[in-house]
Amino acid sequence: MISQKFSVIGISVRTTNENGKSGEDIPALWNKFITEEIQHKIPNKVSDAVFCIYTDYEKDHTQPYTTILGCKVDSLDVIPENMMGKTIETAHYELLIAKGNLAEGMVYNKWLEIWNSDLDRSFTADFEVYGEKSKNIKDAEVDIYIAIQ
Repeated sequence: MISQKFSVIGISVRTTNENGKSGEDIPALWNKFITEEIQHKIPNKVSDAVFCIYTDYEKDHTQPYTTILGCKVDSLDVIPENMMGKTIETAHYELLIAKGNLAEGMVYNKWLEIWNSDLDRSFTADFEVYGEKSKNIKDAEVDIYIAIQ
């Protein structure tokens, strides 16, 4: 499937999957996003869906990359202090759906499958979408878009 170009504004962290670092950094980013109500501070939002974007890969999922937590916006004209804006270009994506209990690592488990799959990944920008279907933590669905060649 093709995802059209879109922009997001949110908070970010540079991390790596080595030595479990992303397992500390990304939950800490989520905690900050929720406790500081970042979602409500993002200007020009087009919806309340939360995007978790993985981008700026040095090479592949074994190397450092940037994680951005934010919302889709219709403009990057105003980016609040301590936030960043990023445009995700039009690209081909494989859509995978993680289903289950968010508190039990269902999204991480889906990523383990992705890392061990033979998907021909482009490592440009991958993203998760937390919309209406992810509101019930015990029975959630999260769409995961993997950029492919």
